[in-house]
Amino acid sequence: MKKQYWSHEIVYQIYPRSFCDSNGDGIGDLQGIISKLDYLHDLGIRIIWLSPIYESPQFDIGYDISDYYRINPEYGTMEDFEQLLAEAKKRDIRIVMDLVANHTSNHHRWFLESKNPDSPYHDYYIYKKGKKPGVPPNNWTSNFSGSAWTYVPEIDEWYLHLFAEEQPDLNWHNPKVIEEIEKIIAFYMDKGVYGFRCDVITQIYKSSYEDGKGHAPTCRGSEHYILSEGNHICLRKLYDDVYVRYEDHLVVGETSGITPETGEAMIQNKELDMFFEFDHIAHDSIGFVIPTKLRVEGFKNAFYAYQKRCSWNALYLENHDQRRCISRYGDEVNHDVSGKCLALFYMCLKGTPFVYQGQEIGMLNKPHNDPRKASKDICVTMLYKIADKLPLTEGMKRKIINQHDRDHARTPMQWNNGVSAGFSSNLDTWLPVNPCFKTYNVEDELKDPESLLNFYKKLIELRRKDPILLEGSFDEIPTKGSLICYRRVLGTKSYLVLLNLSKKEIKRPRSLMHIMGKVLLSSYPDSKAYSETKLRPFEAMLIDLE
Repeated sequence: MKKQYWSHEIVYQIYPRSFCDSNGDGIGDLQGIISKLDYLHDLGIRIIWLSPIYESPQFDIGYDISDYYRINPEYGTMEDFEQLLAEAKKRDIRIVMDLVANHTSNHHRWFLESKNPDSPYHDYYIYKKGKKPGVPPNNWTSNFSGSAWTYVPEIDEWYLHLFAEEQPDLNWHNPKVIEEIEKIIAFYMDKGVYGFRCDVITQIYKSSYEDGKGHAPTCRGSEHYILSEGNHICLRKLYDDVYVRYEDHLVVGETSGITPETGEAMIQNKELDMFFEFDHIAHDSIGFVIPTKLRVEGFKNAFYAYQKRCSWNALYLENHDQRRCISRYGDEVNHDVSGKCLALFYMCLKGTPFVYQGQEIGMLNKPHNDPRKASKDICVTMLYKIADKLPLTEGMKRKIINQHDRDHARTPMQWNNGVSAGFSSNLDTWLPVNPCFKTYNVEDELKDPESLLNFYKKLIELRRKDPILLEGSFDEIPTKGSLICYRRVLGTKSYLVLLNLSKKEIKRPRSLMHIMGKVLLSSYPDSKAYSETKLRPFEAMLIDLE
């Protein structure tokens, strides 16, 4: 069977608004991305995933689309996008777009026309009568808190939005909606797009509209739509009707509610090529809310569950919705060594690694002093609505909100230590530049052979070409506490990954002291496979057991 291109490549996610500004307006754009393609090629990147670039009022920074067939003017034009595709192709780089198909913007023509009950577009969305005057059709709450329904008085009906009211849900029970989504997919793949990352794709089909259980301020009612059978049918139809027409492609899903078993079933049933799980992000907080110290065993075991029970999945530590991994799982004091440790841990696992812009230079979180006023993230506004109803001090609210603020991952890319970190010639950027750009930026790290950036370059080159890392099986070595150890095995050859994911020295277990092998990459330059010593903070090694 022919190997798919994505099975031996690394995907680099670009958040266009924050990557590179070519025209000095403080907002990243497509020409800015084109100007950095050589950098990405040199890094070893051959697939780029773009967060949404479609026309949008930007209420949720592009995840509220008003026209799927137009490029957001702040980013450029369709001609700019076609130039990006052409320039990327010259460098053997493929482009993956973001498909937001659960909902549109409330500015979309379909939705504006849907408010007329006699319009065919009325059935493009989910309208229901209330239980009684002033009461929504059910008790569902949105992902962003509050009711998942908004009342339209002129027609005396409510429309469903699993996210903000500015993001009305599409009605996937309507075959016309599926036809529209298939047209969008084909339109871009005919232009040369390699595939799509499918936003909240396990929520598109609502199996019933009964009340949800419990009293959760967010996502109440999700048992009636997460991974419903109709969801699987719709995804198989997209795959069979459109994706199979293109010999090589990538379809990756953002899959809330997934398990190793359901994820593997979606791959085997040709619904997706791979998926993003969310289990590993649950181990640095209580109930996804109260910040805590990273629980390494739970974090490790979440990754391992998918390694053992899935043929393939997407590997990641950070993205546009998640905080920066060094600030979250590593240590800002031990910046480079913890960044290298984390990179070795996840990029040597089985699957396709995703690297988020700035991860390769170790960009850090940037908490707002007052997120209530300063944050550009719609989630922060929604979370304060919940927090303000609880008996919490303002300081505790701020701590919790900063734990979830997506602005951390969206500050401008740090290209150099000059004006606005080289992201823009404008001092006034859409989000303020993180002050850490003076220390962590592309230009300076390229000059340092021991930098985190050059470590990523070495690791990516090895990961793209090494048969053991590409095709080897996963073999867990049982460990406790902050010690992590696993093997990748191909035939008679194997690699061992050994690391200490903590700020403290730990003693090597006797079974892992006298390892016969060669250290291929390590977070410290003098790490030894054969040793009776302790593992230093965030010490990590990739060892060839030959």
